[in-house]
Amino acid sequence: MRATISRSARHNQIMKYSTKTGSLSATRFGCLVASLKTARKTAAGIGAGKIFTAATTDFSDHLGQTLIVRLGSRSPLARIAVVGGLDKSVSAADFSKAVKAASSALKFIPGKNALWTLTATAVAKRDPYWKASTALSVLSNTFYSFNQHKTASAEVTAPTINAIGIHADERTKASVARAVRHAQALKTGLDWARDLGNEPPNVCTPSYLLREARKLAKDPKVSVSVLDEKRMAELNMGAFLAVSKGSETPGKMIIVRYLGARRRADAPIALVGKGITFDTGGISLKSPGAMDEMKFDMCGAACVLGATRAAIAARLPINIVTVVAAAENMPSGRATRPGDIVTSSSGRTIEIINTDAEGRLVLCDALTYVARYKPKAVVDVATLTGACIVALGSHASAVYANDDELARSLVAAGEFSGDRAWQMPLWDEYQPALKSPFADIVNSTTGGAGSIMAACFLSRFTEDLSWAHMDVAGSAFSGGANKGSTGRPVGLLYRYLIKEAGQ
Repeated sequence: MRATISRSARHNQIMKYSTKTGSLSATRFGCLVASLKTARKTAAGIGAGKIFTAATTDFSDHLGQTLIVRLGSRSPLARIAVVGGLDKSVSAADFSKAVKAASSALKFIPGKNALWTLTATAVAKRDPYWKASTALSVLSNTFYSFNQHKTASAEVTAPTINAIGIHADERTKASVARAVRHAQALKTGLDWARDLGNEPPNVCTPSYLLREARKLAKDPKVSVSVLDEKRMAELNMGAFLAVSKGSETPGKMIIVRYLGARRRADAPIALVGKGITFDTGGISLKSPGAMDEMKFDMCGAACVLGATRAAIAARLPINIVTVVAAAENMPSGRATRPGDIVTSSSGRTIEIINTDAEGRLVLCDALTYVARYKPKAVVDVATLTGACIVALGSHASAVYANDDELARSLVAAGEFSGDRAWQMPLWDEYQPALKSPFADIVNSTTGGAGSIMAACFLSRFTEDLSWAHMDVAGSAFSGGANKGSTGRPVGLLYRYLIKEAGQ
């Protein structure tokens, strides 16, 4: 469906999720999403059995197949979206495949709402909460659009559905309702993270990120503060300032605190995000091809903000401190040069070999700063290295950690949410490559293992912390025809926070 975009449609419509029980034959939704067997039974129950049978004669009831059946103007149910391969027990992977196909089929049908019944599918080793969570996560991603900068005359492909009910029986109602509540909060944070990532760099500056973050403080359990460049200089954050000094736009270190735990004194989970709102490479200038995608170099910051917003919306009983290291990396007469030596707030000196290895410079000062909150665990998220894309492509985010239990928790959260990650080595054998003849360490190395070496650099600033680093250079955004922020790994982090909150 091609729709002329209106002013109100330029921003993501608010998708409402809900839990529904009762007879499917009595549904008042515009579309029913169901397996072939459930769809046939429902159509017969509302007197549309002949129409349905005729329409599905040639339907291939296999995974990945879908069919939209129109039941006629006299039917109380306008359409049924038939989803193949779900009338028998399936694996988690096959269920996810079917859910993606169903979401794509549902996206552009006419009507305002739909009733989803696929949570009744038998999925090996998965409960109703997982089935509902998986479906709603996929739906949230599928129905996302970013049209904020298109004019009123622009034609866009715009979904019309704005409400989806998840059907449950009395036995599964409580689990499904909990999944719906968590998913509604996730969509809030995920959409926000994707919006931040997709904004152009002339809009999304460090100051813009600060203004957006301050909106979180409308919640009485949230406070937002900032370190400007003057304050960072007083705190000896020479590594961060080495990046921001080349830009006309001042850098910001943004601190968001959410005190949701029953005891305010409980140690928080700390999230740290790389927020390079545009990365030219500095004096070590990048090649011009696809440089426009360097607006996505703040997707780590967008992710930790999005996960934090989701946790706040879900009222998770947990304390969180989120730190965003926001700066532009620009060449100018004031910019840092290769060969310069700076002093980080930890006191370590750093020889800057490559000004395009700037993310680790802003992050090392942010990691030193967040230690003052005595966090239970620290997770930093960054589009840090092209080497990570070479290693893992776009399917998985890389996890490095000095605490294997923390790494396992993050990987498990990724497996549950479908926002997958893979633990990478952080062995002592890699560390000697960071030696400098002139300073304590270098910020960039040669000889391969670029993603590992970046993690090794950050590990020097987290020795007294339970810490994990996520390199999301391959997963946080897509290029080419489908260019845009993916919001990853908001889903993974949010699931990790849910588990840490005991929810």
